Amino acid sequence: MSKPVVAIVGRPNVGKSTLFNKLIGARMSIVDDTPGVTRDRIYGDCEWLNRHFLLVDTGGIEPHTNDEILRQMRSQAEIAIETADVIILVCDIRCGVVASDQDVASMLIRSNKPVVLCINKCDKIGEPDPEFYEFYNLGLGDPIAVSSVHGHGTGDLLDEVIKYFPDDSDSGNEEDEEIINVAVIGKPNAGKSSLVNKISGTERAIVSDIAGTTRDATDTFVENEFGKFNFIDTAGLRRKSRVNDDIEKYSIIRARMSVERANVCVIMIDATEGFTEQDSKVAGIALEQGKACIIAVNKWDAVEKDGNTMKEFRDKLAVDFSFMPYAPVIFISAKTGQRIDKLFETIVFVHQQNSMRISTGRLNEVLAAATARVQPPTDKGRRLKIYYMTQASTRPPTFVFFVNRADLFHFSYQRYLENQIRDIFGLEGTPVRFIVRERGEGGK
Repeated sequence: MSKPVVAIVGRPNVGKSTLFNKLIGARMSIVDDTPGVTRDRIYGDCEWLNRHFLLVDTGGIEPHTNDEILRQMRSQAEIAIETADVIILVCDIRCGVVASDQDVASMLIRSNKPVVLCINKCDKIGEPDPEFYEFYNLGLGDPIAVSSVHGHGTGDLLDEVIKYFPDDSDSGNEEDEEIINVAVIGKPNAGKSSLVNKISGTERAIVSDIAGTTRDATDTFVENEFGKFNFIDTAGLRRKSRVNDDIEKYSIIRARMSVERANVCVIMIDATEGFTEQDSKVAGIALEQGKACIIAVNKWDAVEKDGNTMKEFRDKLAVDFSFMPYAPVIFISAKTGQRIDKLFETIVFVHQQNSMRISTGRLNEVLAAATARVQPPTDKGRRLKIYYMTQASTRPPTFVFFVNRADLFHFSYQRYLENQIRDIFGLEGTPVRFIVRERGEGGK
């Protein structure tokens, strides 16, 4: 299940970014008194009463404007509305209901999405100003009084928002454990849709040479001799400087939502272009989410080759993807079907690695041998002691180390132990996570 998406919309300078920052708990949006400072949608993880969702901050909507930036901001907000599960419309108590609030409310009513009406800047405690009751005229139900600066009313606001989320109490039981969810991610025109079409044998996604043709994530179920797979084809990521079309900007959130639903991410690289900055951005999303990853170099049939071409390309990718050295690289052609069977085998393999569980006994044998071979670091006469380690969870494999002093457990020694664990147990295609717990000298 991907998280619900909640979009904050409204005309410029009603305090959307301040509200966003208050709900997220971090200053991610620029907050300024100049209308229209938030030009790109910004998103962040939010949680309320154990319900997790993605909160999206948008540029202000000016319904009737010739200003180019304001027109772009309006179209961005329209896309946010289209993608959101719930919309928070923010209005300003100090201004009362203005014509553009009415226009935005009409736009939202037409969207048929659930809307929660937030009246911001209600900074005084007690009975709201008489102007508050004007907002019933917008036809969006009961307004909620909020002070995004002080935080008053934000709990009531979120209570109302999560009422519209689908009930997730039994969603975990419905998922077939045998099905591997695969997100095909990468920049536009790398061949993601072509791969999904080749695999499924149907023209599910529109395939064209225009970058960014696929704007929505679509699911394709495939069952073959390798197992059951659900392919999530995502809108590609595009370089910032080339983003004239607001829809492309939104693809980062879409990719992220698809990655959240996936067990395995296939990162598509265009062999004719080589590695680009967008490729590292896409891979970063998958790394951050702890997903199993495969780097698939597509259009290999279109590359002029000699005896060393593949080795040279692989060596260059090892440098480019130095932040995920565990990810296997496969050279494929979505057009001809070259090595597609190998891709399926690798998907199954990395999924097993990402789900691997190792007994505490075996882990501590490896730990004992590793610490005997390379002594733990010291500082001012104090040596790091690692009492024992255990595996806390899978997807990704997460290990807990119990130590005398966490500050002595340097990154370089953690990297050494990670390499030792990988040498013994494989864990190919998956990140691993370490959690360090300090405990007194007294015991185990």
